[in-house]
Amino acid sequence: MKFSNTLIFWYLQNNRELPWRKVNNPYFIWLSEIMLQQTRVAQGMAYYLKFTENFPTVFDLAKADESTVLKMWQGLGYYSRARNLHHSAKQIAIEFNGEFPSTYKEIIKLKGIGDYTASAIASICFNEPTAVVDGNVYRVLSRYFGIKTPINSSTGIKEFKALAQTLINKSQPGTHNQAIMDFGALLCKPQNPLCETCPLADSCVALEKKLIKELPVKEKKIKVRNRYFNFLVVKTDDGKTILSERKGKGIWQGLYQFPLIESDKSINKNELVSSEEFINLFPHITTLSLFNKKEIVHKLSHQHLYTQFWVVEVLASSAAKIKWNVVHKYPVPVLIANFLETFQIKK
Repeated sequence: MKFSNTLIFWYLQNNRELPWRKVNNPYFIWLSEIMLQQTRVAQGMAYYLKFTENFPTVFDLAKADESTVLKMWQGLGYYSRARNLHHSAKQIAIEFNGEFPSTYKEIIKLKGIGDYTASAIASICFNEPTAVVDGNVYRVLSRYFGIKTPINSSTGIKEFKALAQTLINKSQPGTHNQAIMDFGALLCKPQNPLCETCPLADSCVALEKKLIKELPVKEKKIKVRNRYFNFLVVKTDDGKTILSERKGKGIWQGLYQFPLIESDKSINKNELVSSEEFINLFPHITTLSLFNKKEIVHKLSHQHLYTQFWVVEVLASSAAKIKWNVVHKYPVPVLIANFLETFQIKK
């Protein structure tokens, strides 16, 4: 209990002023928790405010088109979060008449919600003593208790969850969970933690044994895959282009892109125009030019995309149905959004 009381005392004096902490609405808490997965608070704040303004209730989110939701999510990445959010909003609106499930066991059944998010919502909104375990919590617990079990191993996940559950303050679980997350984000930081002002310093194993930089332990990451993308940016003489929705379960599902030729290495103009895919797409072209003189490297969690944008000028084409003045309305990967921003300026 001393551990929890110390954290809560620190939190009450140092907690971050965040808009979703001013309400006890599970819909808003849910939005914030989903957005802050893999995303820093500073980046996620603007998206949260935009979402709550445009979708003030779960009913508003449920009745929106998926394309609209993805467009508003553009730039946050990990788009499956947005699709799952939209799917679950429709389920809550239709099946539960807008009433958010109130227990951990019911909340975790919603699509896109795992142990961490279900624990956060259940504890903060419904006072259920379920411990959250995110990156901040792993770091605090591994350092304070000197635990070397890899946090991304199946053993580690179970071990840290069990430990966190024994430490939670059952009388104020929501405050405890927010306290330990803020403590990890603001004080027990990944780099240069503020050990000299830490209220737990006198009993921290990592500090005593000089293991701060070694903890937490992570197993080696999955090997990064290199991919080579050639986007064909079509410009017709009547001001149209080609955008198509990405299907399947790969990256950017539901987002739009220009025609894409993926190669097994970086290729030049001659190699591109002589490829079978290019010939099938454009048997007759006016001009072809490389827009970005330096290859753009777009890094995802397990993939690095080496990207070239080729501007293809053609006569009016039946495949080109989208006018350039409405391209900005389509949800696209941030890689293409960045290109469009530059391209529109130079066009």
